Amino acid sequence: MKCRMLFASTLLTASMAAFGQTAGSVQLHVNPFLVEYNTPYGVPPFDQITLADYREAFLKGIELQKQEIDAIVRQRSMPDFENTIVALDRSGALLMQVQLMFGNQSACDTNAEMQALSQELSPLLSAHTDDIYMNPLLFDRVKQVYDNRAKFQLDKEQNKLLDETYKAFTRRGANLNDADKEKLRKLNEQISLLEIKFEQNMLKETNAFKLVVDDEKDLSGLPASLIANAAETAQALGMEGKWVFTLHNPSVMPFLQYADNRVLRERIFKAYINRGNNGNAQDNKSVVRELVTARLEKAKLMGFPDYAAMALDNRMAKNEENVYQLLDQLWKPALKVAQQELADIRQEIKNEGGKFEPQGWDWRYYFEKAKSRKFSINENEVRPYLELNQVREGAFYVANRLYGIRFRPLSYLPLPHPEAQAFECIDQDGKQLGILYFDFFPRESKNGGAWCTIYRPQQYDEQGNKVVPIVSIVCNFTKPSAGEPALLSMDEASTLFHEFGHGLHSLFGDVHYLGVSEVPLDFVELPSQIDEHWAFEPEVLKVYAKHYQTGEIIPMELIEKLDKSGKYGQGFATVEYLAASLLDMDFHTLKEVPADFDPMAFEAKVLGKRGLLKQIPSRYRSTYFAHTMGGGYTAGYYSYIWAEVLDCDAFGAYVESGDIFQPELARKFRYEVLTPGGIDDAMEMYVRFRGKTPDIKWLLEKRGLNDTKLNKKKE
Repeated sequence: MKCRMLFASTLLTASMAAFGQTAGSVQLHVNPFLVEYNTPYGVPPFDQITLADYREAFLKGIELQKQEIDAIVRQRSMPDFENTIVALDRSGALLMQVQLMFGNQSACDTNAEMQALSQELSPLLSAHTDDIYMNPLLFDRVKQVYDNRAKFQLDKEQNKLLDETYKAFTRRGANLNDADKEKLRKLNEQISLLEIKFEQNMLKETNAFKLVVDDEKDLSGLPASLIANAAETAQALGMEGKWVFTLHNPSVMPFLQYADNRVLRERIFKAYINRGNNGNAQDNKSVVRELVTARLEKAKLMGFPDYAAMALDNRMAKNEENVYQLLDQLWKPALKVAQQELADIRQEIKNEGGKFEPQGWDWRYYFEKAKSRKFSINENEVRPYLELNQVREGAFYVANRLYGIRFRPLSYLPLPHPEAQAFECIDQDGKQLGILYFDFFPRESKNGGAWCTIYRPQQYDEQGNKVVPIVSIVCNFTKPSAGEPALLSMDEASTLFHEFGHGLHSLFGDVHYLGVSEVPLDFVELPSQIDEHWAFEPEVLKVYAKHYQTGEIIPMELIEKLDKSGKYGQGFATVEYLAASLLDMDFHTLKEVPADFDPMAFEAKVLGKRGLLKQIPSRYRSTYFAHTMGGGYTAGYYSYIWAEVLDCDAFGAYVESGDIFQPELARKFRYEVLTPGGIDDAMEMYVRFRGKTPDIKWLLEKRGLNDTKLNKKKE
């Protein structure tokens, strides 16, 4: 639930590029994308790439891929697997290289010029993709190979690539008539531009708000580290002697959790939940309306009743009925637990002499008090033991124990940002598995949230040599104040393990064709979410959870408190997540979208009828729900809980074995789940690891929802 895993829509072979050339005493700039990278391990020369380089490389990449497609179409040889399917899979190397680079840098270190270039290039890229998949001569060759597949004696991976290639053409309009192809082109361009606009508006809205505190009494209750960070933010803004809090999660969430000043909690809470809903130039309501309308029109053009039906066609869930069945099965017990938590919050208010009904800005504050009273623990007791680099080493330790791999720091690599870290991942046999970057802290040029992405996919070159991936983990953790280390919250530590699990999935991948490298969206969170299970296991905590000042290992008493309090708060967490998942599905199961459609009214209606507590907003409201409106997880936010059924059941195998590092289970998970990419059916891969289909009981137990009266159908 913590991230958006970034994938390229089509992974194509990356070509290398390099920079710098001298002529006499004059240093001439050479576009790094157009020559071979002259860097260690072939990583991008980040600091050498200019905005003009991106534009030139995009245009050159489009031109070169057009030539490659033309060569496939015009060859005289009869279509076969190598000259058509493999040739198509390998086409567009330069374009994919620059797309990955530009997309990743736009997400982690953008500026106005990059945002403008993104909008400029979006229609060109959309049209180029449509030109490929709506090319009748190219599709005819693909179809001939598909229809005559038996004679080519393909292996399993080759058959999967052929299937995915053929389906990609049919899903992108190859079978439409010319008039409908033109409609689809316009819709694809419109959707692409709207998704970019949504993301850019959201970033501007997040950066625009500043809660300025000039009276020290208003800092009552806040942790010292948060106060120090707020003072540094104020100083950077020219407000010496004041404190500034922002809508970035490391600032707003602990403020809501600890600030005694209820008026200020209300102000920052309302600013947070109304991003994109302020009637200004960055208002996203019309963007949402146009997006939902365009997506529905596209789905109907492709023969589906709604957009969700089209999106789910190639996922594990298969159809929207199966998605709603899972979400509805969890909604009632989660809501019941949340109501119990709300009763605790009301009691805390009463204990303080308050006579008001709790609101959204009260939940985290009074919940923290209730948790402290029930379990004699609070978040600030744990933070000193969760120093960022130690938590990272904890994730490395788990990977080493499970898979025998190790990570070597690299201090001399070019970095995607000066604050980033670089590591080489080395397999147990001494071979390199890939390069891994970490970029931990928030900045105004970075999107919110956390994600894992790639600068270069795992692949094989034309000579059959394996090319290892370049992977990056991007987060927005609490930035350390001057002279202090970064101390993480428990949620942030869990997020690091989560994103690291995505990273392992990319590092362990071993496929010969990029077209089979991706797994279904509702399977992709299994590798990340299972890694979270080790984060707070006592055996693991004793390795990495050391007090940043004394080096003392986290006391067993505190570990026991963590274990006892672990399920408390799952009512709120599950309800806010399910609300967003249901909202995403409700938008994309619409069969008609009125011209005057109001996304916020729709949100209130669909969540209100389900009984969502007024104190719990959807985790992402419509106007800042980037997972779905920005693309990536459209009609797919349910994927986290769908995959959680899998990851809880998978970790259950380790629990049943009595050894959380059971070597045979780790070996099977690596080679049956993490290595094959999308060569096999996702459920078949899972069953080969587990020996059976997943049981939802493990998820219910993890979230503390198994002590209520549940729908028994899947028990």
